[in-house]
Amino acid sequence: MTPQDHAGLHSRSLPPKTGRRFRRLRPRTRPRFNGWSFNRMLPSILTMLGLCAGLTSIRFAIDARFGEAAAAIAVAAAIDGLDGRLARLLKATSRFGAEFDSLSDFLCFGVAPGFVLYLWSLHRYGGFGFAPCLLFAVCMALRLARFNAALEAPIASPRPSYVYNFFTGVPAPAGAGIALLPLFIGLEARQQGWQGLARVSEAPLFAGVMLIGTSLLLVSTLPVWSFKNFKIPSEYVLPMLLGIGLYAALLVADPWAALAAAALGYVGMLPFSRRSFLRLREAAEGLREPEEQHGALPQTPPHL
Repeated sequence: MTPQDHAGLHSRSLPPKTGRRFRRLRPRTRPRFNGWSFNRMLPSILTMLGLCAGLTSIRFAIDARFGEAAAAIAVAAAIDGLDGRLARLLKATSRFGAEFDSLSDFLCFGVAPGFVLYLWSLHRYGGFGFAPCLLFAVCMALRLARFNAALEAPIASPRPSYVYNFFTGVPAPAGAGIALLPLFIGLEARQQGWQGLARVSEAPLFAGVMLIGTSLLLVSTLPVWSFKNFKIPSEYVLPMLLGIGLYAALLVADPWAALAAAALGYVGMLPFSRRSFLRLREAAEGLREPEEQHGALPQTPPHL
């Protein structure tokens, strides 16, 4: 074989330069995955953390660490106030998130508070002490079911705008806080050395009455401020900020007194909330009556 033939054979065995250059310039194809973005998952992650806090409170109550149990339920309530607003802010609302949030609320605010109070004081009465806990859990489930059904029910006629500023019945986190009032008072009494108040707060009758009363508030039709569209007058903005700062300082310095004060303040707010609802309804009906009377007047037929 001549050198020329050898060179030709070698050139035929090599790939063409154009093909090699084409492979270098061709962009790589990356696989695409179908799923949720992290922003869409973030509200569900918060809901899961709240659920874990509720389960942890039950574990603390079994170990007789009632202070940590109450703190875990308070953390779950704080997370519950954030996950829904965060989902609307990120436009990540979904049916899965709503159902997951409802199940988490039932455990954190329907099961855990009754379980904690049963181990705190109601266990002394055995089955009779468990009855208020059972009633509280059932009423919480009914309250959440009614709330979910109201969201999905078709609206036959448009409701007045003021109705959207009120809940029907006490919401789940607030109901848990009211039910745990005996625990908050008892922990504060133990911390301050008030033996008489500690015995009263640990009495099964006190815890049972609080659970039964809160259960009735959950399933009631009482209008309760939702604070979603609550507007503060400009002259009260600064005093309100100062009040929130003072409450935060009290919460850090003496958390049980702060939580007990919040529960008592919420209960004291309920009559004013109902009065506000009735006033708004009367004002709306007063505006509607002249319109209906004006529409009922006979109209003069046009002249032919």
